[in-house]
Amino acid sequence: MSASMYIVVEGEDPGFDIFVNGHALARNEDSLEKLALRLGVKPLLEFFSADENSMALLLEEGAGDPEWAKTLPPPQWFSPDDGLETISTLLEFLRESPSALGSETIPIVSELEEYERVLQKTSMRNLRWQLAVSWK
Repeated sequence: MSASMYIVVEGEDPGFDIFVNGHALARNEDSLEKLALRLGVKPLLEFFSADENSMALLLEEGAGDPEWAKTLPPPQWFSPDDGLETISTLLEFLRESPSALGSETIPIVSELEEYERVLQKTSMRNLRWQLAVSWK
């Protein structure tokens, strides 16, 4: 089973492409969380939020516990600037330490750059975002 961490922008259509790959970030989420904490920024999963529809899709894909899904708080939306702080800090570190995460560093940097582009556009349009996860 493969996971992907992707960006959801608030509203029907933000007016730009929000596609991000997110497979390398999902594969390395634990290492990235430890790195973010060490660097003093929020880990990416702290930007995760899901509504009932998103959780229903995850449950259909075999992820999660149906009882737990019933206790979810309302969806949360985050400032793109907060996300950019995490992304920029991780990118700066990984560019200066290209072997920090072994062979995964290059795909992680590439995906963080995708996140950075989307969150910059989100910020310019004064929209909010959240992180979602998909399992396939």
